[in-house]
Amino acid sequence: MSDDTMAPPTSAPDAAPDGLMRDRRSVLRCAAIAAMVGASAPILAACGGGETTGTPTTSTGVTSGPTSAPTTGGSTGPTSAAPGGKVLGPVSDVPVGGGKVFADAKVVVTQPTAGQFKGFSAVCTHQGNPIGSVEEGQIICPFHNSHFSITDGAPVSGPAQTPLPAVNVAVSGTNVVQTA
Repeated sequence: MSDDTMAPPTSAPDAAPDGLMRDRRSVLRCAAIAAMVGASAPILAACGGGETTGTPTTSTGVTSGPTSAPTTGGSTGPTSAAPGGKVLGPVSDVPVGGGKVFADAKVVVTQPTAGQFKGFSAVCTHQGNPIGSVEEGQIICPFHNSHFSITDGAPVSGPAQTPLPAVNVAVSGTNVVQTA
């Protein structure tokens, strides 16, 4: 028999600490994965476990109002702090009935109705992949085609079963900010 089909005796030097045996294929697979980690850590991170667990939360709706916060940044998601929190980007980047993914902050901000802003994690609850876009009133993960509601982050279609976690956002002057 080959090394791949024959289990080594329990006293073998390549036995795992928990008493489970590792065959040659498993050892080689782990070595290959370890060699790839440096160049492809983001890809491997996206291949994590299944559904995330936790209690579904609802998003906090915030209406805009004038403040004296400085205006900064563009649509790429500046990270400077504003008096109300971390600046994500201009309010004008978040269309009514749609939203904007602020990839650097891992936050998606939606505006279901005029002046009502909602924040959600931009990490898909299916397998931890980044959310890609907001289109036609839905938040979309392009990896496995999960769609979420812009109103409450609830899954609408696809393999995801858990809502996107809420993220606190507010309007500070002409910017959307992430608050504590």
